[in-house]
Amino acid sequence: MTTSHCSALAFACVAAFAGMSPAHAADGTAVTLYRSDSAALYASTGEGNVAEGYAVVREQRALTLAAGIHDVVIGDLPIFLDPESLALGFPGGNATVISQRLLLAQGQNAALTGLVGHTVDVLGDNGQPLASGTLLRAGDGLLVRDHDGNTSLVRQFAAVRTPGGDFPTGASLSLRVDAMHSGLTPAVLSYPTSGLGWRAAYVATLQPGTTCRMQFESRASIANRSGRDWRDTKLTLVAGEPNFAKASGPRPVMMTFAAKAAPALPEQSTLADYRTYALPATVDLPDGSVSQVPLYATRTLDCERTALYENGGSFQPQQPMLERDFNVGGSSAIISTLKLQAFDSLPAGYLRVLTADKNGTPQFIGEGRIDDTPKGNDASITLGTAFDLRAERTRTGFSVDKSGRTLDEAFRIDLSNAGDHPRTVTVREHPSRWRQWTLVSSSNKPSQQTPDTLEFRIEVPANGKTTLDYAVRYSWTADEQPQ
Repeated sequence: MTTSHCSALAFACVAAFAGMSPAHAADGTAVTLYRSDSAALYASTGEGNVAEGYAVVREQRALTLAAGIHDVVIGDLPIFLDPESLALGFPGGNATVISQRLLLAQGQNAALTGLVGHTVDVLGDNGQPLASGTLLRAGDGLLVRDHDGNTSLVRQFAAVRTPGGDFPTGASLSLRVDAMHSGLTPAVLSYPTSGLGWRAAYVATLQPGTTCRMQFESRASIANRSGRDWRDTKLTLVAGEPNFAKASGPRPVMMTFAAKAAPALPEQSTLADYRTYALPATVDLPDGSVSQVPLYATRTLDCERTALYENGGSFQPQQPMLERDFNVGGSSAIISTLKLQAFDSLPAGYLRVLTADKNGTPQFIGEGRIDDTPKGNDASITLGTAFDLRAERTRTGFSVDKSGRTLDEAFRIDLSNAGDHPRTVTVREHPSRWRQWTLVSSSNKPSQQTPDTLEFRIEVPANGKTTLDYAVRYSWTADEQPQ
């Protein structure tokens, strides 16, 4: 029997099936999840699945096998799979896989791919049965084999119905198996998939007072847009940046679900050059969700806030730069930054910073990215542009003595503070005309001086101004003389 015209996807549920050996639902799934910064994974808008992120899945499966060579279909797999990396093993050694074929979830009937190998009833517009039996293919029409061995291709239908309470979405794996005995046989299915990723999410709430103190919260944000749900999953998070050689590797309205309450924090360990966090309890990861779990216990940390005025950056020219207009630069903006010392290894993620307003209500004042930071190292972010602080940079002196092979240059930096409280501004300059230079004079003593940096800490009074003057001299050898 063949029914023509276009197909219309309807709803379906999981069922045991006839005509093929069934692969029972996964029980005791373990997922190793790698960090991903893909904005698409965590977006709260947009629909559909996302081929970003990377995870390695190990599922415990129970397959009903028949003695001898026969076919088995495993459904309810994610959409984004690496066909070359799927592996099914039988721990008891009672069966072997002769060949395998991945049935990809593609096209308008992608959701039905997970039903391949299951018993289905295909219904028409008024509920009349069009075909019943084992679903062999869901692509350009539905290929259904009935209990008498007859096969029907159905192209126009209104609904696909099966008994049961779950919907096996995603791809399917078709296997040819040689089994020694009939019966229920344990198997382990492992594969990498995209559509899953995690990253750290930090929240710092600044404490009142003149010193910088913060309450620091650490969480892991886990995104699932893989095309299937994950239930009672044992999860291990990997922090670090493994190399992915394949281009397919990681490079509905989003809903947020809370993970199951964890009795303890993740167990931290190492994996080669990376760090792992094994969650103490299983979690549910519904498709199209972002879940959060604690990464470290909330704690109070010391920190450092800086109002930074910086010009240029580290630059090493091939010869002394003698042009007068080189590196005039200097905007008026003064940037607010925040620095903290990592109390433990901090995986890369985003830090949101809050502070209380005059009513004691926490308010957002900035956000920045923290890179992977080993314990004891500093992590810094930019909060934003200070509203009440401004700077103006002016060159006040410039002269070149080619015969003496020297260049003198001087600057004045005027700092203003329109706020009601005095502020300390860090002025960071980068003498970059040549690698050999000395500080000739300055109205304030430098707080730091390196081969490519001059740094000053300048006190600016409330509703007032302060001026910094400094001069440097560059020198070079005859061999380094510009032509």
